[in-house]
Amino acid sequence: MKNRRDGKFVKITDDNHILMPYLKPKRSEAEVYIDYKLDVTEMLKYIDKKKKENPDINLTYFHVFVTAISKLVYNRPLLNRFVVNKQYYDRNEVSISFVTKQEFSDHSSQIMSVVKMDENDNLDTISKKISSRVNKVRDKKNTEGNSSDFLGKLPKIVRDISMFILQKMDTHDLLPESLIKNNIYYSSILVTDIGSLGCGAIYHNLTNFGTNSILIAIGNIHKEVIVNKDGKEEIRDICDFGVTADERIADGFYFIKSMKLFEEIFKDPKVLEDAVNAAINIDK
Repeated sequence: MKNRRDGKFVKITDDNHILMPYLKPKRSEAEVYIDYKLDVTEMLKYIDKKKKENPDINLTYFHVFVTAISKLVYNRPLLNRFVVNKQYYDRNEVSISFVTKQEFSDHSSQIMSVVKMDENDNLDTISKKISSRVNKVRDKKNTEGNSSDFLGKLPKIVRDISMFILQKMDTHDLLPESLIKNNIYYSSILVTDIGSLGCGAIYHNLTNFGTNSILIAIGNIHKEVIVNKDGKEEIRDICDFGVTADERIADGFYFIKSMKLFEEIFKDPKVLEDAVNAAINIDK
């Protein structure tokens, strides 16, 4: 098997994973849903401290979450794997995607945004990358659109034929670069921040088009009473996550251990000031 432009072919030796794409050939058939509660108390303290030190700093919860997710992917590389045409591939780069509305209105255009995370990036550089992208999208002079805008305007019969052809081209890595570049369905992790709208976490389906294997919906941050390791109750800041993942890329143990790493990051958010590819020890 040959490599794709966006990924390196992986020869799987585990019989279970060899058969998985045959038992569940479509990504939508291999979805698993993870209801995940994350203690973000230390993150809020960290952001508050950074803003007191520098009142002009542009640092948001979303910036921290995206940086932490990027660090997670670099530390847990199977999360950056995808399945196409019943074959496994390791993605060539780490990228986080999201959809940005040009304005906060019901009928405002939504623009795809994909941000590549280099191995030496950290919270500061990623914050700047995200802010730059969002500012570009919301620039009133920006006329950027999505490839789906054009396809959506085609007559139904033409749209049916076009999508059939595109699906086949996608399967065999024949799509032009213009349809793949800055396309959220070809990113490592697709993130939707509905918590900023005051909404709780949801579960969003994956698509059979493209290569995206994990979608994370970030809910709102709220107070919850938890029992600590000493058996005492305390009030903590909690954020709910709705994670949808392609179960073919890794087993349950790998996903659980990845979640434990995510928790370790938020126990000490200062680690996000280091390069995202810096290792974090979770074997405690």
